[in-house]
Amino acid sequence: MSRTPSTPPPPPINLALQGGGSHGAFTWGVLDALLEDGRLSFEGISGTSAGAMNAVALAHGFAQARLHGHGDGRDAARESLAAFWDGVIAMGALGEAQRAPFGFLFGPVDEDSSPAAPWLDAMSALWTSTVSPYQVNPFDINPLRSFVASRIDFEALARPGLAPKVFVVATRVSNGKAEVFSGTRLSVDAVMASACLPTLFKAVEIDGQHYWDGGYSGNPAIHPLIYQCSGRDIVLVQINPIERETLPTSSAQILDRLNEISFNAALIAEMRAIDFVKRLLAEGKVDPTHYKDVLMHRIDGGETLEAFSASSKSSTRASLIHQLRDLGRSHAQDWLRQHFKDLGQRSSVDIKRDYLDDLRLPIRGG
Repeated sequence: MSRTPSTPPPPPINLALQGGGSHGAFTWGVLDALLEDGRLSFEGISGTSAGAMNAVALAHGFAQARLHGHGDGRDAARESLAAFWDGVIAMGALGEAQRAPFGFLFGPVDEDSSPAAPWLDAMSALWTSTVSPYQVNPFDINPLRSFVASRIDFEALARPGLAPKVFVVATRVSNGKAEVFSGTRLSVDAVMASACLPTLFKAVEIDGQHYWDGGYSGNPAIHPLIYQCSGRDIVLVQINPIERETLPTSSAQILDRLNEISFNAALIAEMRAIDFVKRLLAEGKVDPTHYKDVLMHRIDGGETLEAFSASSKSSTRASLIHQLRDLGRSHAQDWLRQHFKDLGQRSSVDIKRDYLDDLRLPIRGG
């Protein structure tokens, strides 16, 4: 959709991209639709794990286009994202990485064709809970690292003005705090740290510190988009459901749901802080020149992504990746139709309803 000359452009938006293995292909579809629309510009992108990979792939496209004078960068960003995910499909990188320790012994599982897949998933959960990656993967084999290094020009991403600002989040093992890598600190090691599940890979060492998956401390981290970017609009692309109606009963399902809850905890905490500041601003209790009234928006798979098992996050089948991409495109197009007008004007997410705990104690008569 093109913007007419008489229509003022919307303010730049900031993107917050969750991690979730191969389900990050949903985010690819969302980004592809936003870029294709043509009306949006991007100031900053915060990403964790697969979200970090989507962030650097998008920014790489912008940077290369501007380095070589190839348009405004939107088409190049779309091509960069497509090339990244096509490469993931071709090499099975995410699937190999996610199942690496178990796969070293039994080989990869095709969850659609193997009748033993549920049993193997359960055994994989048991294996990763009892065996350290320092034992089963002593050489820290991770084909995804060389793949990311070959695809992304990190030096170009560090040059101001070539691409949106990128913020990649990892968890420092020593204190459990989130650490944000950006600018000259953004590197292939930072991206791999952001995606380092501690049951599968050795901690990633950067400047003498060790890091695990960023999902434990920020999935994604929103604070860099508030404090390091000027725009008020933040669009969260959420692929880990806050709520699931089905009770997990198998060991694999229980572990998957525990991971989802853990990886959403930091997001819920940040949403709580954003809501608190917004209420203080509305009540005139804080100085608006020192606190930003953030406008939150969300594009998520909702019930659609709930239909995909958590084990599918480690599958790189082309049919699954393309199905998730198409779902992301569809959801983004729906969001644009419904909420494009809200940009710069109002939040389109009910933070209190969707993210805040109900801590009211029940009053019992007697």
